[in-house]
Amino acid sequence: MRSEPTRPKGGPVPAVSAAGAGPRPSAAPAGVSTGAADLARAKQQLLSAGTKLDSQALRDVLVDLYEVWLHTKGAELGIKPDSGFAVVAVGGLGRREMLPYSDLDLILLHDDANPRMLSTVADSLWYPLWDAHIKLDHSVRTVAQALDVAGNDMTAALGMLEARHIVGDSELSSQLLSGVRQSWRDNIKVRFDELVRQAEQRWERNGEIAHRSEPDLKSGRGGLRDIQLLNALAAAQLTDAAPGFRSGGNAGRVQAAHRRLLDIRTEQHRVAGRARDQLRAQDADEVAAALHIGDRFDLARTLSDCARTISFSVEVGVRTARNALPRGILGGLRKLPSRRPLDEGVVEQAGEVVLARDARPQRDPALVVRAAAAAAVSGLPLSAGTLGRLADTAPELKAPWPQEAVHDLLVLLGSGRQMIPVVEALDRTGLWGRILPEWGPVRDLPPRDAIHTWTVDRHLVETVAYAVSLSTRVSRPDLLLLGALMHDLGKGRGGDHSVVGAELAIQVGTRMGLPQSDVRLLSEMVRHHLLLPQTATRRDLDDPDIIHAVVDMLGESRVLLELLHALAEADSHATGPGVWGEWKASLIAELVRRCERVLDGEELPVQDPVPEGLLERLEPDETGKVPLRVSLKPTDGHHMYELTISGPDEPGLLAKAAGLLSLHSLRVHAASVSGVNGSVVNVFMVSPRFGTPPDAGFLRQELIRALSGGIDVLRMLDERQDLATRVLADELASDPIAAGLTVPGSTVLGTLPAAVPIQYPDAPPLVRWLPAAATDEGLLEIRSVDRLGLLCRVAFALEGAGADIKWAKVATMGAYVDDVFSVRFVRGAGDYGRSRADAAVRMVLPQPAPRKTGQ
Repeated sequence: MRSEPTRPKGGPVPAVSAAGAGPRPSAAPAGVSTGAADLARAKQQLLSAGTKLDSQALRDVLVDLYEVWLHTKGAELGIKPDSGFAVVAVGGLGRREMLPYSDLDLILLHDDANPRMLSTVADSLWYPLWDAHIKLDHSVRTVAQALDVAGNDMTAALGMLEARHIVGDSELSSQLLSGVRQSWRDNIKVRFDELVRQAEQRWERNGEIAHRSEPDLKSGRGGLRDIQLLNALAAAQLTDAAPGFRSGGNAGRVQAAHRRLLDIRTEQHRVAGRARDQLRAQDADEVAAALHIGDRFDLARTLSDCARTISFSVEVGVRTARNALPRGILGGLRKLPSRRPLDEGVVEQAGEVVLARDARPQRDPALVVRAAAAAAVSGLPLSAGTLGRLADTAPELKAPWPQEAVHDLLVLLGSGRQMIPVVEALDRTGLWGRILPEWGPVRDLPPRDAIHTWTVDRHLVETVAYAVSLSTRVSRPDLLLLGALMHDLGKGRGGDHSVVGAELAIQVGTRMGLPQSDVRLLSEMVRHHLLLPQTATRRDLDDPDIIHAVVDMLGESRVLLELLHALAEADSHATGPGVWGEWKASLIAELVRRCERVLDGEELPVQDPVPEGLLERLEPDETGKVPLRVSLKPTDGHHMYELTISGPDEPGLLAKAAGLLSLHSLRVHAASVSGVNGSVVNVFMVSPRFGTPPDAGFLRQELIRALSGGIDVLRMLDERQDLATRVLADELASDPIAAGLTVPGSTVLGTLPAAVPIQYPDAPPLVRWLPAAATDEGLLEIRSVDRLGLLCRVAFALEGAGADIKWAKVATMGAYVDDVFSVRFVRGAGDYGRSRADAAVRMVLPQPAPRKTGQ
């Protein structure tokens, strides 16, 4: 902290009265006198090559050295307990974290001393330090003046919160320290936004330590200034000093990360021979060796772990503190925040995702993935308490995973960039490694190529986020997302990472319970994820042998070719700026086109045969009519049911049946709709979002009401869709802090913007007409992000456009659907019928978010 006056240029040093000199501290090291030159020599000796203390010991000795000198000099100047003077340390000395070349930051407190005497004492304290070329930040103030500065200057306030009495009148120091803390607590409500905004501006200037080649250890995101931010929130009694890590296995992680950053910064000072906050690449090997970490890559990995641990704790701390801000006189009368269900065992409360009161994580291994998916889809963060409880009690998913767990993982991955803070939170608390044990070797692994922006683990997550926008370009978006997540999983283990990763993909896919054909396809994706970009940019595409060689390596699989095409683009975007461009995109696209010409024509979808056991359901009753029948039976999967609806082929049957399933919180994972001689059999694979499914008899009665017009399914779906947004908007209007929302401009990772969140898909829908058997028929394929009642809306749109649905095949893969409808138009409608149906369907499909100019 700098004072108003500065050292005069030249001039004699004022004489110092020895009156009131106290005894010399008994802890003074030999050879340290009141001359600051001796202090400087002792410090230099400590930093000499012959004296090699470890980082912590060096900081401790430097703290002792400065304290002894200040005690001795204070005694010489009469700065003693009843003198009306006190020396208070701020900064590194105040925190007992004195680095080799850190500034000495001191406040000389006085009790309204005589100006002449004050000048004499101050100059006699500062001049020796200046003459010894010791960097000094200093100020001379009364307690009232210091409190006034802290009340108006955020940086000064944060510094004084960590201040410490060194020598002199301890009562004077106590008035300052207690006054600063009391003022900080009393005014935190009005200063909180400034505190967060200052941190965000600092992060914007200095970037993330975890992903910078030459990070700023002090001011970068996840650095030592963020520890100061956490301590400030704790001093305001809004959170503890290490939020987010209260579970047994993670306790102490923030403190350990703090100490490690201090050690690295200490050695950076020692290696550079000067104060330096930025860890330079040229010093990294030497710093790593001094700390016995390994080489610069090992040091980068250590830094990433420390910084991301601190960043996560800051994210949780800021969110927790915001919710804990004082509410005013009537704050205690405010109603408790409501709990809205998001999924089985998962609810939203006060803008966070928490576990339901009756949730039992120890009995529900899939709860971790389900809660993560709910957080990513809603855009709400997982609460620290929920993460801690899951980390302490949730067991690992055993092989094979239940089908719902795979679905929820795909929903999580398919949520785009909203997934990133959720995965980061899971990873920092040990839960992501429980879902994907193979993640350990790539966690915080630095890239070996400077072209890469991210650590390997973050690169994988970024690749998934980019792949989401390409999901409707492929027929298997589920495998695209899983392949993106695993394509570099083999790094950090030695050998060719593509080969190693292919084996790991088999291991992961088998554990998840994927069909063996999908496991093989996933493994081939990982094995050949570099094939297209390397061939397109390094080989002659006019050579037919090259094209045939690529096709042979892919096993003549058109699905694998389209998956690798999308993965190549997502991987390039996630690598760094400029890696994907028009030249590269055009070469790969040309390679794919030439490979497609070599492959056989695309296989068209066909109607599923009706199982023999279901045909008897279509026999007429005694009245000569086929009755409407609904049956529900559990399958081998956990919480998975087969729902069969059969009866006469009435208009609107599929649409209204699908709508009712959505209204009764039944998720449709797959469906097969088959027409047989004027009758229909609809088989749905469903899972209840909450609890158990409704009774089959009840569903039949509801369907009869819907078919007769007693239930307006579309209107009820629209009301359900709008409900969550309206409730959240009401909470925002009445109490934005209780709603868990941030103020405008806040960009703390994992928090919401100050607006009602609207979920937009990242991938545009794909609608295409495949060759049909007759001119008055159409074969329609739809690839889209899923939404509430999508199958119902599409079926209504087709029927409203005059298209009769003959049969349909529905597949839901996480957050995406790939549906095929065989439709018949009015005779002679042909192209006109297709045009009408196409326009009607596009109107009900989710559209990508509107982009601002320049995005």
